[in-house]
Amino acid sequence: MLFLCYPRCSTCQKAQKWLDAHHIDYTLRDIKLQNPSEDELRAWHNASGLPLKRFFNTSGQQYRALELKDRLPQMSMDEQYALLATDGMLVKRPMLIGDDFVLVGFKEPDWSERLL
Repeated sequence: MLFLCYPRCSTCQKAQKWLDAHHIDYTLRDIKLQNPSEDELRAWHNASGLPLKRFFNTSGQQYRALELKDRLPQMSMDEQYALLATDGMLVKRPMLIGDDFVLVGFKEPDWSERLL
């Protein structure tokens, strides 16, 4: 499994502790140092079944600075994927990607249901 996180994010730290406490193997990837590519984002979005907006870090500084709350509704899906791929800090985290699932954000009940 691939665990995308920003190590300084407290929610990411909680998710990582949860994974470790449950002895779940993963490969860690710092989303700021190695942001997801457009192709990865497309694949993960399709596998997740979630709306693309859920892949945006709506509480982040970059999201607010770019005024994406107002801009996203007018943007095409291609434009949104391209934008997400420019900066890992725009992407919602943590994200856990398995062979047949994608979990976006850390909600312990959802992770427990999928992984335990």
